[in-house]
Amino acid sequence: MATGFVFHELYLWHNTWNWNQVFPPSLTVQPGTHAENPETKRRLRNLLEVSGILDHLVTIKPRRATVEELSRVHTPAHIAKIREISDRGYGDASTLTPLGAGSYEIALLAAGGAIKAMEAVITGEVDNAYALIRPPGHHATADVGMGFCLFSNAAIAIRHAQQLHGLTRIATVDWDVHHGNGTQSIFYDDPSVLSISLHQDNLFPANSGAIAENGEGKGKGFNINVPLPPGSGPGAYAAAFERVVIPALTRFKPELIVVPSGFDASGVDPMGRMLMNSSGYRRLARMLLDAARALCGGRLV
Repeated sequence: MATGFVFHELYLWHNTWNWNQVFPPSLTVQPGTHAENPETKRRLRNLLEVSGILDHLVTIKPRRATVEELSRVHTPAHIAKIREISDRGYGDASTLTPLGAGSYEIALLAAGGAIKAMEAVITGEVDNAYALIRPPGHHATADVGMGFCLFSNAAIAIRHAQQLHGLTRIATVDWDVHHGNGTQSIFYDDPSVLSISLHQDNLFPANSGAIAENGEGKGKGFNINVPLPPGSGPGAYAAAFERVVIPALTRFKPELIVVPSGFDASGVDPMGRMLMNSSGYRRLARMLLDAARALCGGRLV
């Protein structure tokens, strides 16, 4: 089984400045390190190398997404705003989402990296793929960048797969500690995409990700939220997979499964109050791999 890997050094050059976690520096806030900074991604990539895992992965070279590809998901005004802030050299996409010079081009490379990972899986170049890309994307809506996210990488890649490769049923399973509100909003009335989000209840965005938010119009029933209480750990996540996620995937019968994969539900991550660990994530990944093999020929990104 071949696993593809997308990464580029420029992903680490997206500048979130010297904010203190999620607070901009001021006379009352000491400068520090933004919560979404390059080091965790650099550490993960380097661990793949020193562990020897990187030697077993198939390198997939990213490319920049085009404006046309972004426009399948985002409004022209939003794309222009991110480009203008990047060209200016500093600004905030909305709130809590600083960016700097070159961030627009790096965001294009992140979205293009997601597209390339998906293409490699669809064409059979690899069985599955992992895209270690930055800036992240699952909070970005069609017209607003928020929650550290500029463009919705997964949604852009999904629309690409639908329009260029003819896929008609794609599922997303988002296990980031925060609700995948951007992905939800983009596909909320679309029955061709099953959107599933497991997250800490009412963490971020506030008042988002309730069970009752299950789609509208033709998309009714194709959006599933699993808000979990603070303190939930591997057992709670595995139970949610067994009782909700896997049965929903089995009923939907996707042609490909996409995982917006934030690891901030970890018990040592300050951004949430969950108790996940490496063994727990390994178990969830194996459950999704098994589901992908049974339902869609192993296609998992």
